[in-house]
Amino acid sequence: MALPHHIAIVMDGNGRWAEARGEPRTAGHRAGLEPVRMVIRECAKLKIEALTLFAFSSENWRRPEAEVATLMGLFMDALDREVAELHSNDVRLRIIGNRQRLAVRLQQRISEAEALTADNAGLKLQVAVSYGGRWDVVEAAKRLAAAAASGALRASDIDEERFARELQLYDLPDPDLFIRTGGDHRVSNFLLWNIAYAELLFTDVLWPDFSINEFQLALDDFAGRGRRFGLTGAQTGKSSGKTR
Repeated sequence: MALPHHIAIVMDGNGRWAEARGEPRTAGHRAGLEPVRMVIRECAKLKIEALTLFAFSSENWRRPEAEVATLMGLFMDALDREVAELHSNDVRLRIIGNRQRLAVRLQQRISEAEALTADNAGLKLQVAVSYGGRWDVVEAAKRLAAAAASGALRASDIDEERFARELQLYDLPDPDLFIRTGGDHRVSNFLLWNIAYAELLFTDVLWPDFSINEFQLALDDFAGRGRRFGLTGAQTGKSSGKTR
């Protein structure tokens, strides 16, 4: 079965999962930690190269202050609890996003976790925190503009490859499978440049209910698609399957 090299997931539905059970939204965020562990384990087991999880968007800062504080606390707790196991399983962890908006203590903890796992050769795990796709593109443009203004780079040297090297996922293949749970059919400002040719899969399952079976169904769906990248079936030799 053809497997993706890089999976990106929007983990949506935690709050609605909790509300449906008469619990505070924060209970859903806590329940969502187990599916996170599951997809990391499965990706590592299947030798998938990279997994990028959307944990907290740049727009999520507008949520109620108490919910934001709880999410940041959960993130800190998860770093404290999970990083040693990630390291023991040869997972490289990197946090992508605008760190300047995070508390100094959290920034320090992130740096420590990244340093610990930096040389690991297994699954490359990215967690997007305070991240937005437009922010990512604008920051890349700023760096290229500064290089051009200083004379270190000519404008004519900027092409897609050079631009991509300034993005948060600069050293990884683009995601080829994008999964969003929770029933909404949109990408919500996630990896806008990088998912240009990703296979998009939307499921009504809320993130805390996203099981290993649901993950396998997503992989099966991906394997059945004909990926042509603008070419014809004759050119790619893939004349069957759902085309994109």
